[in-house]
Amino acid sequence: MIDGCSEKNEAGVLWQRIDTAPKVKVDGEWCAAVQSFHSQAANDPVRSDLQALLNKPDVLRFLAGVGEGSNFLMNLMCADPDRLTRVLKCVPESHLQKMCSTLERTLSQTTEFSDAMRLLRDFKTEVALLVGLCDLGGVFDVMTVTSALSDACDAALRSSVEFLLRMEAAKGRWTSEIPDQPAHASGYIVIAMGKYGACELNYSSDIDLIIFFDRDIAERSLSQDVEVQPFFVRLTRDLVRLMDERTHDGYVFRTDLRLRPDAGATQIALSTQAGLAYYESFGQNWERAAMIKARAVAGDIVAGEAFLDCLLPFIWRKYLDYAAIADIHAMKRQINAFRGFGHIGVGGHNIKLGPGGIREIEFFVQTQQLIAGGRQPDLRDRRTLSTLNDLAASGWIAQEVHTQLADAYRYLRSIEHRIQMVGDEQSQTLPTDPDRLAAFARFCGYDGTDAFSEELLSVLEAVQGHYTRLFEDVPEAVGRHGALVFVGSDDDPTTLEVLKRMGFSSPARVTETVRGWHSGRYPAVRSERSRERLTDVQPALIEALSQTADPDGALSSFDRFLTDLPTGIQLFALLSANPALLRLVADIMGTAPRLAHILSRRRRLLDAVIDPRTFETLPNGRELDALIAFELGRGEDFQEKLDRARVVGSEQSFLIGIRVLSGAINAAQAGGAYGALAERLIDSLLGIVIDELANTHGIVPGGEVAVVAMGKLGGSEMTAASDVDLILVYDHPDGVTSSTGLKPLAPSQYYARLTQRLISAVSAPTAEGQLYEVDMRLRPSGQQGPVATRLSSFKRYQAEEAWTWEHLALTRARVISGPPALVAAINEAITGPLTARRDRSKIARDVCEMRERIYREKGTTDIWDLKNVRGGMVDLEFMTQYLQLIHAAEDRSVLHTNTIDALEGLQACGVLSASDADIMIPAAKLYQNVLQVLRICTLGSFVPGGASVGLKALVARAGGQPDFQALEVALQDTAQRVSERFDAIVR
Repeated sequence: MIDGCSEKNEAGVLWQRIDTAPKVKVDGEWCAAVQSFHSQAANDPVRSDLQALLNKPDVLRFLAGVGEGSNFLMNLMCADPDRLTRVLKCVPESHLQKMCSTLERTLSQTTEFSDAMRLLRDFKTEVALLVGLCDLGGVFDVMTVTSALSDACDAALRSSVEFLLRMEAAKGRWTSEIPDQPAHASGYIVIAMGKYGACELNYSSDIDLIIFFDRDIAERSLSQDVEVQPFFVRLTRDLVRLMDERTHDGYVFRTDLRLRPDAGATQIALSTQAGLAYYESFGQNWERAAMIKARAVAGDIVAGEAFLDCLLPFIWRKYLDYAAIADIHAMKRQINAFRGFGHIGVGGHNIKLGPGGIREIEFFVQTQQLIAGGRQPDLRDRRTLSTLNDLAASGWIAQEVHTQLADAYRYLRSIEHRIQMVGDEQSQTLPTDPDRLAAFARFCGYDGTDAFSEELLSVLEAVQGHYTRLFEDVPEAVGRHGALVFVGSDDDPTTLEVLKRMGFSSPARVTETVRGWHSGRYPAVRSERSRERLTDVQPALIEALSQTADPDGALSSFDRFLTDLPTGIQLFALLSANPALLRLVADIMGTAPRLAHILSRRRRLLDAVIDPRTFETLPNGRELDALIAFELGRGEDFQEKLDRARVVGSEQSFLIGIRVLSGAINAAQAGGAYGALAERLIDSLLGIVIDELANTHGIVPGGEVAVVAMGKLGGSEMTAASDVDLILVYDHPDGVTSSTGLKPLAPSQYYARLTQRLISAVSAPTAEGQLYEVDMRLRPSGQQGPVATRLSSFKRYQAEEAWTWEHLALTRARVISGPPALVAAINEAITGPLTARRDRSKIARDVCEMRERIYREKGTTDIWDLKNVRGGMVDLEFMTQYLQLIHAAEDRSVLHTNTIDALEGLQACGVLSASDADIMIPAAKLYQNVLQVLRICTLGSFVPGGASVGLKALVARAGGQPDFQALEVALQDTAQRVSERFDAIVR
């Protein structure tokens, strides 16, 4: 018995036990390498023992067959003839045990890392030769081979962990309870998974490990200044280096740590507390299946077994878990991904992962275990063959099925070992070249390819039949591009190919992201119910994201969106039930990160999105007032009212944005909608600010205040990112000198404080974000003037002191809040200066001077700076406002605050020629259409080189062009023509 994993008894020395019916066949009497080897031994009297062995025909023929079939083993024999002699003359079972104990003893006396590396590799080299010859010579059956390799790996890991901890003790960072056994009660746990955990290690297999540490135990041995997790992460890196790093002496075992919880986001060594929390909360069915084979193999074995005992409720469920079958089947789908895996064959067939292969037998067994193991503890064996026997004994499978699958498993594992012995490669794929396949068939003991193919095909077909019947009632979620699989720790190659066809440029990133969702990385997917809902909607979600013009950007945005969600149950349910909503959300994620951020904070917006009335109409002023009043009424104090105002603002801004994205409204409608929203919010906030100020300072008897909107708000041309340009104008009877409150203020102070509080109410960030940036620089006297202006001062300034640029800005002035009498008075104060007669040449000089100053300070040749590029929006607005100023005295109907309305009015009055109007009006519409989409979709300046394909396509559609390149050409042409009209008109 080899460490309890094998059932073959010890017998004589290896060369005497070589099967007389050869397990390998040689093409001719001699292999050139063996002949040379034989000659060398004959001329070396020191190697008389080897010469004697080589003189034995059976031994020589056997070694010739080994050499012909395996360059790897031949090189091992030639590299060290003394090792070959030692192996051929040993009793394999006892020699393996002796090697393991010798390794542990010599490593316990080693102090240098490089020496430990060499000893481990020498050990593995001799194990590889010993096990390979025992396998090929029929000395070990296939399961004894797997047990021997597993035992050797156990010894290597155990002694390596002990060596590393002794090194840490020598540095003063670690103190052992038993100095000769530093891993005892260390809390450092090495868990073997997969075939290694089941003592079924392949000949050239990697080893799947999960590393845990028990913090409470470990802290008793660590120095006080040493942090637990960094210590064990570093120790694990050293352990992997000892095992995995290739040197001139080779390697020990390839090591894979990716089966640990959420491998993409966690350290390579995890605390047992973190591990238990993960498995209890986020563990998936594929991880349950993987944990069936888990075994504590090195470090603190007692702590490791205690940890695995704690996982028993996670692995083994009391109920019959038929739902797990679908997940296991999805795992199996990953093995059908590579070319040629779809059908049973011989040349090029993967006997592990292909149809009818080893993995189908393992999944067949694990599925039965997951279904029944919760109620039948006798089915909880790690080993495949033992479990098959238990399944038959308990009546879960027929005896005939057990026999066929057990025989097939032994046969396929033996073929797998032969494949790996050829070059010590981690492969399970048969040669495609006919000559190589024929040579491989002889290496497996067959006379030729035909006999090998006949037996192999019969085995594969039998396995596939049993596996197919197990899963024949399980549906697969296959979209129009193909099935998608995201379970397990490895990427499914077919899924990668499907994702590539769907348009994702980085399929591996997609699979990693989706696996992260299922690992519960974010609050939205922490609950089991959320992940179940996610599984339901996942195929349609990936499909919808792929149909955006930028699938990768859409996925990344949706991933960021999930990070902000506290729960995902309702979202996933809504998306599953509403395909149209799913597509719209995908479009938002693919093109509008600003909207995606709002949506993540305002989940109730999804209800509005699925309401068709959202896209049929925009709310009017009364409806907005009612909505704002309702929300602000929910606030119990001033601060909460500010929060509620921001909720309304972000939600309604979002809904305007999706109307633009969906094509339900155009840019002009969007500008008006954004403006109306800002206007009603500012009016409402002015009311609560007035009430708040009155609590302390009372009121100004007979006083009134109004808000004048300027710029984009005044012109109803706002975008999703616009600030608000405001002027506050107040008035009061001449005899009033102070307010009436407990802390009275002079009227000028009162309204200045009111203005400052309004600015803060609109612009200050709160827990719900910011509403708008406020710009007061357009007030009389600019930044040097008071923040609030009395009506008489406003009139006087505009009539007597304002500069040309201020009157240009005044063309966009619009009173958005205030009592009717004051509003009328302000409108008169605005209209009077605008309709005054002008010196055309002076206004033209002023406008040109302003334009050149702006161009010197902010000018650009970047066509995507639509505002400041020559021929851009500034030029259009200057021309429009210039024409209004010089013609309003004759016809005040030219005065419109909106640029497009003003241009159309100027044309209607005959001020603007038809040819100029044909350039300027379409230009204004083009700029506004493009700008609206850019402000909705981007959070900063638009840089085409860094823009997604989807955003470019959306912007092109907004500009009425077939593609982005055509839009750039159109913008450049438009800017050129507008610039030319500026020079012609402003003169």
